[in-house]
Amino acid sequence: MKKLLIACCFLFISLGASAQADDTDVAFRARINAFVDEWHDDAANARLTYFDKIAPHGIYIGTDKTELWNRDQFKAWAQRFFERKSAWSFKAVKRNIYMSADKKFIWFDELLDTQMGPCQASGVIRKTAKSFEIEHYQLSIAVPNEVADKVTKMVKELDAKPVAK
Repeated sequence: MKKLLIACCFLFISLGASAQADDTDVAFRARINAFVDEWHDDAANARLTYFDKIAPHGIYIGTDKTELWNRDQFKAWAQRFFERKSAWSFKAVKRNIYMSADKKFIWFDELLDTQMGPCQASGVIRKTAKSFEIEHYQLSIAVPNEVADKVTKMVKELDAKPVAK
């Protein structure tokens, strides 16, 4: 009986510790979601703090095959959009978050509602002493399978045109 009581106590202590870890994960994931949501909101409101959330050596890959920038190149390209009231508007419809065991690296994928229609994106975030930094972000337009052949054909036709000089 004494062994059973000790085993039960150990089980309850273990479950309590596990629940506490889960609560910590939930809170940590909420911070990550808030960070990414705020980043998207910075663009929606043309706040230059948008770029501060990208690591100095961070990479942004846009929807066009020519759109691969480091943070400073991306900022220079996007400057004209940030001179308006809103640069672009991305709202997460769904986001999955994953992380390393030490929670220093986070990666995520998200389905977005945008002015371009549905998009998908994935990113890598690094935890810093103060908050987080986006190390890598890749955006793509979500093309339904039913029209993928048409889109592929259009892209091939566009790529086959001579480059204007």
